[in-house]
Order: sequence, then structure tokens, then C-alpha cells
Amino acid sequence: MLIILLADQFTKVLIEGYFKLGDSTFVTSFFNAVRWHNEGAAFSFLAGAGGWQRWFFTAIGNVIDRMAYGYVVDFLQFHWDWLKPVFSGGYFPAFNIANSAISIGAVCLILDEILRVGRAKERAAFGRIPALFQRH
Repeated sequence: MLIILLADQFTKVLIEGYFKLGDSTFVTSFFNAVRWHNEGAAFSFLAGAGGWQRWFFTAIGNVIDRMAYGYVVDFLQFHWDWLKPVFSGGYFPAFNIANSAISIGAVCLILDEILRVGRAKERAAFGRIPALFQRH
């Protein structure tokens, strides 16, 4: 976790040092490095809510940025044509390393729960096997 925190803060310092707000640099055909300030939650949810969201979202993630600046620095921007029906111009909202870690952690928790339920069903099914077929 410390490595993720350090990588997140280090990359944000780099972006703030080399990019002005709104700057974007083409990296690949589907990825840009950008500088964006997110005052809301994920994908700028509640960004225009007047300021109360700064404190509301402090306990959720990107705590250091929200406490120090009142916004989170996002800089990873992916874009694909197949995203156009969902996102303007096919550009997925910018995000950062902390967002990535939170998302990966959530996927891991969901996967762990699915596997746990599967194992529980397997154990329950094994318990219903007639005694003749069970190992002693």
C-alpha cells in the first residue's frame, strides 16, 4: 500500500510540475497524459456541488490531494472509438494511480466473494453425497 501511495503522489507531482491544467500529451493512439483537477468523486461526480463534497469524499480516497488542494489530480486518459456511445468523443474520464488501486481492489473483493460462495456451495453439495460414496 505504501508503494502505491508513493507512486500515486510522485506521479501527481510530476504532472503538476510539467503540465498546466487542461494540458494533454499524446502518448499512444488510445492514451494521453493529461492534467485534470477532479473536485467531485469518481468521474467528476458532484464536481459542481459547491464545496461540501471536498470534505464528504475525504474518507473515500485520494485523501492527501483533497486535504491539501480541495481536488484530486487525474492524469491518465484512455480513448477508444467503441466508447463514443457512452463517453463524449470516446474519452474515458481521466483518473490516477489511486483510482486504479481502488478499482483493482474492488474487483479483487468481488472475485474473492464469488469464489467464497462457490466453495461454500461445493462443500454443501459434498455434504449431500450419500454416505456410501463418501470417504471415511
